[in-house]
Amino acid sequence: MEKRERLESYLERTGLDSVWFARPNSFAWLTGGSNVVDREGDTGIAAIGYDGSFRLLANNVELERIVDEELSDIDTGELSVEQFPWHAASLSEAIADHVDDEQAAADVDVPGLETVDPTPLRQPLTERDRERYRELGRQTAAAVEAVCRELQSGDTEHEVASALRVALSAREIEAPVVLVGSAARAQQYRHYTPKRTELGDYVLVSVTAERDGLHASCTRTVAFDPPEWLEKRHEAAARVEATALAATQEAATGEEQGTAGDVFEAIQDAYETIGYAEEWERHHQGGAAGFDGREWVATPGNDAAVEVPMAYAWNPTVQGAKSEDTVLVTEKGFEVLTASDRWPTTTVEAVGDERTLELERPGILDLED
Repeated sequence: MEKRERLESYLERTGLDSVWFARPNSFAWLTGGSNVVDREGDTGIAAIGYDGSFRLLANNVELERIVDEELSDIDTGELSVEQFPWHAASLSEAIADHVDDEQAAADVDVPGLETVDPTPLRQPLTERDRERYRELGRQTAAAVEAVCRELQSGDTEHEVASALRVALSAREIEAPVVLVGSAARAQQYRHYTPKRTELGDYVLVSVTAERDGLHASCTRTVAFDPPEWLEKRHEAAARVEATALAATQEAATGEEQGTAGDVFEAIQDAYETIGYAEEWERHHQGGAAGFDGREWVATPGNDAAVEVPMAYAWNPTVQGAKSEDTVLVTEKGFEVLTASDRWPTTTVEAVGDERTLELERPGILDLED
């Protein structure tokens, strides 16, 4: 098991006896299941630990259900199960009690324990995670695009957001981020949280969807009576996205390990070359995706390692336009996970004389009233 090997290496490198994960995304990464009951909390209701074998810790209310339903990636025959009374302690306190004299780390604040950053452990994606990602991406695109094809200019952002959540939920997909930008608000804001505003001339629809801990992001543009500049800005954003993907592969496969900061420099250069030099300052550009909406976000000087095979969700914007999909980047190429064959596409080139990459990117769906 590749994940077990990573944990073994982590314990050996740090000299720790055990490591514990209670945050929902890390719990899902290791178990293939969920430890969430209350979505407003950062900590779930069960923790999974590793000390050479797996250990599950939960209170008496949750333990049986977690074992029965939420451990698809764990061999329960090799699992030790540890329980505490629901009224006796918080999960963090229970972890502290159960590690006893061990040298341990956790991804939540536990008295006496070190803190582990699980992000590097979750990269790159395993083969099993990639297969799940493909299905999540396909179904996310299908749900989003089905809603988009039925839109009318008189619909409100709130109505569209509700339809998106229903379409995703019907596919057993959660929607931590749903943004719907009407023509007026998409030009004014980069995060167009839904309001009671009618869509008007066009709309940007952006979602981050989650299932089994994995996150897939995509944006689609639907036009009814679009402004003349929309197609040009849409293409510009798509070219920056293609550049980011090309630079991602370059950073991961070059003679020296590239970083998020290296990709960010390529993004900055692309904006400047195509005539929108300051647009990168007005919105984050995205980054690695996986068991978080963004495992890391590219920023100037960010030294996060660029890994493959890994999913990346780059989301460049040019005022009123945006291009975004979740793409699996490997040493050999690119696989758009949030793609379908029922959406118009446009071919764009990465920016830069040294980059010959051409990619099919989602175009603008014309639903003229």
